[in-house]
Amino acid sequence: MNILRRPLHLEQLETLPLHPLLKRIYAARGIHTPEELDTNLEHLLPFSLLKGIDACVQHLYVALRLQQHILILGDFDADGATSSALAVSALKSLGAQHVSYLVPNRFEYGYGLTPEIVDVAAQRNPQVIITVDNGISSVEGVARAKELGIQVLITDHHLAGEKLPEADAIVNPNQSDDFFPSKNLAGVGVIFYVMLALRSYLRQINWFATHNIPEPNMAELLDLVALGTVADVVPLDHNNRILVQQGLKRIRAGKCRPGIQALLQIANRQNNRLVANDLGFAVGPRLNAAGRLEDMSLGIDCLLSENLETALPMAQRLDELNKERREIEEAMQQQAIVALSTLQLSQDLPMGVCLHDASWHQGVIGIVASRIKDRVHRPVIAFATINDHEFKGSARSVAGLHIRDTLDAVAKRHPTLIQKFGGHAMAAGLSLRAENYAAFSAAFAEEVARHLSAEDLQQKMVSDGELSEVEMTLDMAALLRESGPWGQAFPEPLFDNVFYIRDQYIVGGKHLKMSVSLTENGTALDAIAFFVDVEKWPNHRARQVQVAYRLDVNEYQGRKKVQLLVEDLVLVCV
Repeated sequence: MNILRRPLHLEQLETLPLHPLLKRIYAARGIHTPEELDTNLEHLLPFSLLKGIDACVQHLYVALRLQQHILILGDFDADGATSSALAVSALKSLGAQHVSYLVPNRFEYGYGLTPEIVDVAAQRNPQVIITVDNGISSVEGVARAKELGIQVLITDHHLAGEKLPEADAIVNPNQSDDFFPSKNLAGVGVIFYVMLALRSYLRQINWFATHNIPEPNMAELLDLVALGTVADVVPLDHNNRILVQQGLKRIRAGKCRPGIQALLQIANRQNNRLVANDLGFAVGPRLNAAGRLEDMSLGIDCLLSENLETALPMAQRLDELNKERREIEEAMQQQAIVALSTLQLSQDLPMGVCLHDASWHQGVIGIVASRIKDRVHRPVIAFATINDHEFKGSARSVAGLHIRDTLDAVAKRHPTLIQKFGGHAMAAGLSLRAENYAAFSAAFAEEVARHLSAEDLQQKMVSDGELSEVEMTLDMAALLRESGPWGQAFPEPLFDNVFYIRDQYIVGGKHLKMSVSLTENGTALDAIAFFVDVEKWPNHRARQVQVAYRLDVNEYQGRKKVQLLVEDLVLVCV
């Protein structure tokens, strides 16, 4: 186990009335001032800082005034689903009478506002298309919409290419000349800001009183913002932590929409104990399953449900799809591991790995790339076959390599290899001709090697240090749970200690249950390590182990006990 300790900058936090352990944890995450810990809505960055938002609001106002048909064009993941549901809900609450949505079927039309999906949209006769969580790379699609006389308003957060679409307005904090301080908004965060700005303008012109419309409380949309932000694994900077924390507060108080309530119920999660991790690992995957295997319209309809009775059957279907997705993913992952074994991992594995199997499901390749990336500790692209001539790839990266920029560099060095690509620092998508797969694989590995060293690809765990026995309590576990929201770039606290093993056995066929203590005869603590190598554990010769773990509460039959959730363990002494 290669453990690094997080650097500390405690000076500015010394005077805060916080537990010393929390000061240590926050300092290690780069918190410099008390204000950065304040998640009240008054500290949210103002919408006026977003480039293009005034133009977008003016176009939306005209669409409202004329009661034009506004069509929301979404993406087929959880961020796209929450963005679509938010846009539909908000516009209706602001007085729009003709709002609909469309999500491209990923297997038929692919991602974004393509010319083909514009033609499908045109059959509904919209006057305005609003893209959510997509559109910044849709140059041809926007051009097609303009040919048909349809206005296009782009709201997106993906990185822009060299050429922007000629849309009527673009709101995207990641435009090169946008000075919005937070570049980490998810797509749902961007459309939330647009709706905030639109309500503000309508308030100024006395729209609500004139049209006898109750002024909506935009905070009612924050459950969607929290879900989409966490599910899209964007960095939780201060602004995103405000959005997520406020959304979580509403969900915990039972003020979330029926669709989210139904998904929580199906996932056996309690509203009042919800944390960000539950959105990312329990709700998000069930929502994503619709877009991965069938049609994200099911997920959006669930989120738009007006009561629990209509939402629950849809949530149940999403749960079934998620189980099916897991089965497909497991089979694909095993195939990928077999393919990797032929590369002699210790000697011949390239710096950047490309994997392809003609039988792989294109809706699940992103998850497979992520799982294999975790296993081999280097960037991975998993490819599925679209047809006889085209492969679709989903890329996942490691710290230190911007995967979208890497694909851009490959495209510039080898202009004929990639048909199209887009994405973020840690995840991206691309398509290429089947005949170019081998050449692209070599070019990708070569480009990754320009930016990463063998040292960069070593698995590392970054720890918040050791806990003392007096810190391993139920109260401390509860305090840590409530002191987030934790997530991407603001990770949940991870600790490491050397423990004596008092007892060990396998549960569920693949999980290691242990009883451990800091000293040979000290207080025994429960610990569990999921998905261990059952050929190595339990090891009844093991006397001491070094454990990287998270402090948690195990609640069973009304009783609560401290439990260590083991991320990794290595033998220290027999």
